[in-house]
Amino acid sequence: MSGGLSRVWWIAVSLLAGLWWAAPVAAAPRCAAADAIPWRAVVPGVWVWLPPDGGEVAPSNGGHVMPVSVVIAGREAGVIDPGPSYRHGLRLRRSLACRFGARVRWIVNTHAHAENVLANAAFADDIAAGRIALLASAPTREGMAQRCPDCLASLVRRVGQPAMAGTEIVLPTHTLAEGDVLRVGRIALRVMPLEHGHTDGDLVLWDARRRVLWAGGLAYQDRVPELAQGQVQGWLEALDRLERLRPRHLIAATWSTSSGAAPPPALGATRDYLKGLSAGVLAAMDRGVQAHEAGQVDLPAFASWAGYGTRHGFNVQRAWRELEPVWMDQGAAPR
Repeated sequence: MSGGLSRVWWIAVSLLAGLWWAAPVAAAPRCAAADAIPWRAVVPGVWVWLPPDGGEVAPSNGGHVMPVSVVIAGREAGVIDPGPSYRHGLRLRRSLACRFGARVRWIVNTHAHAENVLANAAFADDIAAGRIALLASAPTREGMAQRCPDCLASLVRRVGQPAMAGTEIVLPTHTLAEGDVLRVGRIALRVMPLEHGHTDGDLVLWDARRRVLWAGGLAYQDRVPELAQGQVQGWLEALDRLERLRPRHLIAATWSTSSGAAPPPALGATRDYLKGLSAGVLAAMDRGVQAHEAGQVDLPAFASWAGYGTRHGFNVQRAWRELEPVWMDQGAAPR
């Protein structure tokens, strides 16, 4: 379904009323030590669970390298990007119940990367029963259907079978479109799909009243961005659009907060890397470097960022394919 999500959602709520609201509210269970999550408050009703080490996918972090965030009002919760595995999602689910006494109403997958979406599995029962709406853009759902089997196998290899036990692929059940609005209590998030940036279908959520922006994988800081299925120019244009919103808090591949009138620094950091990548590739072409020699495109200013050794070379190859026609046409190139 696309467009008019508010209308469709209220229909769904009315159908579920007998299942959900007619039942007496049980007391929140006590939190076990294993379920405790170091939640950090962003603004009232918005909480973020940050990765433990800010590094790359590894057995030590179980694939948790991207923030998990929740929106809570009363006993209702919305989840944005639940994480990398069934075990991770189960811990999230238990924490929402025991710390906040909240039941999940909807989950958003902002883009089709395993570290963000495979924890859908922990909510599979309620999703299948229609008690939770699992939401994404149409390109994200298609990307998950195509790539998640390989991504799941890759995560198992990198973090180990025990960390991924019970994880299965659960695809979105509802499609979001431009202008849709997600609500939890009085908190409203406007939907803004952005295509061909970080991936072929990035989803942005915007709380205009509190100026909180969820940007999926579109903004990084101290960690090398991943072009994946995206495009350099499309990503830079997406950053322009995000900056025009003048967000105060940004939740993406990091949590970044503005100081004064300046935008959250992760937006500028991501822009600096992408511009450096583009300029470096075009300069290499000017020097006569061939595509198979693209490893010569080095960006020392970002060498200390996590993932530089493993991901920068891949980004160069992706950018090279995108920018070579621009260079050959001698047109205006993004620098």
